[in-house]
Amino acid sequence: MAKNKYDDLFAEADAAFTGKYQQELNKLKGLSKEEIDALIPKTTDPKIYSDLINVVDQASKDNLSQAQLIHNIKELGDVAVKIAKKIPQFAALL
Repeated sequence: MAKNKYDDLFAEADAAFTGKYQQELNKLKGLSKEEIDALIPKTTDPKIYSDLINVVDQASKDNLSQAQLIHNIKELGDVAVKIAKKIPQFAALL
């Protein structure tokens, strides 16, 4: 079958959907605004939550080890760790 211009996009989307940390990523994205606001001090940039989502998403796409993902989460700082701990699979590792 001939390859069309959308094949690579579909393959990338499929990889992201079935990535290694997809379940955790879905739970992070499912946190309510109230849950996030309770974890992020008013003096903290709310971009940390977005950065955390990006780190987990990229780890999923790149099939990173748990150790590398946890290291990357810790690199984001204490607030990111606090948010990640809302996800039971991460709480057990952090």
